[in-house]
Parts: sequence; structure tokens; C-alpha cells
Amino acid sequence: MKKLIPVAIALLAAAVVLPVKAATLVPAGNRSVEQPPIPGASSRRTQATSTTFQAKYRKIYALLKNDAALRAKIKQVSAAYGIEPIHVVGAIVGEHTYNVDAYDRLQTYYVKAISYLSNRLTFSYKGEDVSDFVQRPEFDACDGKTESYTLWQCRERVWNKSFRGKTVGGKSFPNDRFGATFFQPLYAGQTFGLGQLNPLTALQMSDMVNRVSGLPKLDVRDPNQVYKTIMDPDLTLPYVAAVVRNSIDAYKRIADFDISKNPGVTSTLYNIGDPESRAQALRAENARRAAAGQSPKLPQENYYGWLVNDRLDELKNLF
Repeated sequence: MKKLIPVAIALLAAAVVLPVKAATLVPAGNRSVEQPPIPGASSRRTQATSTTFQAKYRKIYALLKNDAALRAKIKQVSAAYGIEPIHVVGAIVGEHTYNVDAYDRLQTYYVKAISYLSNRLTFSYKGEDVSDFVQRPEFDACDGKTESYTLWQCRERVWNKSFRGKTVGGKSFPNDRFGATFFQPLYAGQTFGLGQLNPLTALQMSDMVNRVSGLPKLDVRDPNQVYKTIMDPDLTLPYVAAVVRNSIDAYKRIADFDISKNPGVTSTLYNIGDPESRAQALRAENARRAAAGQSPKLPQENYYGWLVNDRLDELKNLF
């Protein structure tokens, strides 16, 4: 038996140093020659404010270009999360081009952060607070989840499966997203702040931001603090970076793609959310393609990410 021990140790050592296959790097640039269709809601929102996508892009670009302190904060937070600043910039530019118009000065975001706290906010639906709602037995499967991201992901899946568009216990629930139903106490369907985050996304990223940036964990029972975090640029930028970091990690872990060099793809995921499910769908599709002798499909940008890649040189010049 003693003679076998050195052999076993040698085999173990050999196993440890075996090279690990790197994830496939998604090349820079757009896969689509032309910009994918822009949703009608985005076009209507822009027309309603008597502006254009180009004008909105120039406005958010000007804010970034003229505010050296903001650029420094973006560089600092990006370094903390191990991503390039262009990913954070891409998310911000996309949101303010296709969602809401940017303010002219960063200071306005700080003022808005304070103004939103003037009312006592609640995360509820028809008088039922979400902190009570998630105690329903349908959510028992989520009780073992300790990480904020996996916990709120689990709860969102339960919502979609057991409540969305259904009547449960005599109470009807809308056929709408979990975040839109329970987490929009101010304006239904709206996102807020420099990063245009919604409260549910902030709650998901809370633990990562706490670990990396040291910010206090968010509590669903304190909506005012959640909204302050979303609205205050100094607090929201780590959450923007955390969302990007999470998407990069999910695609590498699940779909075996490295998207860290394509800000158009990370911006797309920032826009549409749920990177895990999308990475799983891409992995399944590529397994089918491999079985049919076809080449793998790469992650692809949507209209939002397409703009970021299309303006990449100009955006990179900010840094």
C-alpha cells in the first residue's frame, strides 16, 4: 500500500495542472449589419417628448464627456468589478438613448434621489406587501436560497409559474412581470437613475455589491432606501457594474462564451435581463446545432447593444 501512495500523489498532481479549455471569445463588433428593430414603445416615448434617438444619444454622451468626476467614478467602479469601463458606459448610454432622456448635469440625479424619498414608498400589490407575499407556501422552494441574486431569481420564477395571470386564493394577479407588479410604487413600468435600474434588479445584486463595494445590503421592507440607492449616482454605479459582471460570469459558466470584449452584448443583456436563462437557451441551441454538424451560434446584440458597438470608438474616446 505504501508504494501506491507516491503514484497516487503524482496522478493527482498531473490532474491539477491539466489545462482548462478557455471559453470561446465573442469577437468585438456587431453580428448584424443593420440595427435590429427598435421597439414601438421606445419610439413612442421618444416622440412624445419631441426629441429623437440621436438627440438623446448626444445628450448622454455630452454628460459623460463634460463630467470628469463621473468618468473617474465609472473607471473606479469598473476596476472593482473586473470589467472595462466601456461596459458601464454602454449600459448608461443605451438606457438614456432608448429609455429616458438624460439630465444635463449629474447633480440633478442627486436632487432627484432626495425628492423621491419625500413619500413613504411600499412594494405591494392591492394592499399586500411583497415581504408578506413571498411568505406564501408557493415560495417554500426558495427558502434555502441565501444569496440575494438566486433568492430573488427563484421568487421571480415562482411568480411566473404560480401567480402571473392567474387567480390564487380568490385573488387575481396581472399577466405582467414580477418587478412591474410589486416593485413600481412611483410610476408603473419605469426605471430610475443614471443606470435606469429597477428595484428588483437592485435587490438581486445587493449581496454582490455588499461584498465588492461594501455598501449596506438592501432590504425589501425598506423601499425608500432601495430607491435612494437607485437614484444616487454614487450608490447606483456599483449596481450597474454588478449587473454587467453577473452577465459575463453567467455566459462563461453556462454557455461557454466570453463576452467581456463585446460591450454591445453586455449592454443587450443589461437591457433585457435574465442572463442565466438566455445563456441556458443558447447552450441548448448550440448543442442541437453541434448534433446537426452546424457551427455554434454566437451571442448577438439587440437594437440597444447594436448602437453601443456602432459608436464604440467614440465611446472609448471618453477614457
